[in-house]
Amino acid sequence: MFDFIGYAAAFAVTLGILVAFHEFGHFWVARRCGVKVITYSVGFGKAIWSRTGKDGTEYQLGVIPLGGYVRMLDERVDAVAEHERHLSFNAQSVYKRFAIVAAGPIANFVLAVAVLWLMFGIGVPTVKPIIGEVAADSIASRANLQRGDEIVQVGNIEAYDWQQVQLGLMSAIGNEDVTLVVRSRNGNERMQTLDLSDWQFDPETESTFGSLGIDVYQPHVYTELAEVMDDSPAAEAGLQQGDVIETVNGEAVTNWQQLTEVIRQSPGQMLALGISRNGNRQQISALVGEQEGASGVIGYLGIMPKTEALPEGYVFNHQYGIVGGLVKGAQQTWDLMVISVQMIGKLLTGDVSVKNLAGPLSIAEGAGVSAGNGFVYFLSFLALLSVNLGIINLLPLPVLDGGHLAFFMVEWVRGKPVSEKVQDVCYRIGAALVFALMVLAISNDIVRYAF
Repeated sequence: MFDFIGYAAAFAVTLGILVAFHEFGHFWVARRCGVKVITYSVGFGKAIWSRTGKDGTEYQLGVIPLGGYVRMLDERVDAVAEHERHLSFNAQSVYKRFAIVAAGPIANFVLAVAVLWLMFGIGVPTVKPIIGEVAADSIASRANLQRGDEIVQVGNIEAYDWQQVQLGLMSAIGNEDVTLVVRSRNGNERMQTLDLSDWQFDPETESTFGSLGIDVYQPHVYTELAEVMDDSPAAEAGLQQGDVIETVNGEAVTNWQQLTEVIRQSPGQMLALGISRNGNRQQISALVGEQEGASGVIGYLGIMPKTEALPEGYVFNHQYGIVGGLVKGAQQTWDLMVISVQMIGKLLTGDVSVKNLAGPLSIAEGAGVSAGNGFVYFLSFLALLSVNLGIINLLPLPVLDGGHLAFFMVEWVRGKPVSEKVQDVCYRIGAALVFALMVLAISNDIVRYAF
């Protein structure tokens, strides 16, 4: 219940910010072009808040937070007095109308740059994309990727963390191959080409790099003891730092997780431990202690394992100064724009399944999860959605900004506007296509969360 409320709140805030900036782009440029703005609304439907400014514009919040609009004076829908005709949208030159309509998507791109600038200024806690285990007979193993290799670049995308690796690989969906730049443990860089001709990727169940046979790096945890706590059951049994536990009750111990599971399930019991100490094998009997856990009484010994040292700089704060953050924010926005266009193209060609289209439930979950993870992660999600909203609105569908821009371009070439009859037919077709996409995205959400 609380998750639902949190997701809904994060969804409303996210969409409200995106729509407000998008519509402000239209509003700001319209005013600069001398057009009278009647209504600036964030949300559709009945107004839950409304105020008329000194400029005569009504500012309002609609009850349905799934979009917004800027209503401008227009002779095609309003009775316009002769003295105000120069203030109407339709009376403006084709260049001004083009600028007013294009300003909405552009505002979303500007918002993405600003949000990412802020994110990089704050700093993003992250880990380097260092490869862990590589699955046998996988695409990654056939490309000779090794545990400990750091992925530096995927295609044209700089890979400073796993999210960037994900973006780079997503842009390669449908390609025959993709080239990686990887850095080995000794610091040498090399190029490796992944053959993607038989790549099978299901975004519902796995990550892009996981489907290639790549795991995120995790340091090895050994069965050698790095510490034995004072006055613990292990200390009383005579266990020492440096002991390697090889067997428990006669069964071989292959990893630390196996050992801890046996200990947890044996409170108050005696365990026969086969250890190696300075190369000599011996048996030690240890009485497992008892402590309260989340699921009841669990066992403990009071031992800590030796772990593999993390690579230098593995965990870092990805942060830039004022100028560097702005440059990085602009570069990241451009990368997101390119990938968004590529994904739309791959949807049209069938290289990406339409099952990947996300509806409001998926967006709400993404907003809620990112907000729960921290402010900088919410900013990253907000920037991604802002870019997607800008790109989608530039599609040449008549009900979207891109459709209007297409009409203006035809008008500029022909020297006269497209007839209202043709526009009306195109609007109907465009509305049907947009509605079909919405139904498909919502259907994907229903299948994703209900089954």
